[in-house]
Amino acid sequence: MSRQRFVVHVPVLARDLGAAKRFARAITRALGHLPDVDAGETTVSEEDAQFVRHRVFCDARLDGGRRCRRLADHDGPCTPGC
Repeated sequence: MSRQRFVVHVPVLARDLGAAKRFARAITRALGHLPDVDAGETTVSEEDAQFVRHRVFCDARLDGGRRCRRLADHDGPCTPGC
């Protein structure tokens, strides 16, 4: 049986976009041990503008099929570590 991708929306309260991204990073890292969680695709949006998504992680493809785990819009080269 093939599996489909779904997005789980969990509303949270945060002071601003930066705080919401930090919260999303913490949740993603806490669930990172689960093989079905696609951490690199983590995004944050305002409740009333869910179509405007802000990436949390870079997730650029690297050599060997790995992905960059640095923060979105990071300075310097991409790396596979967090």
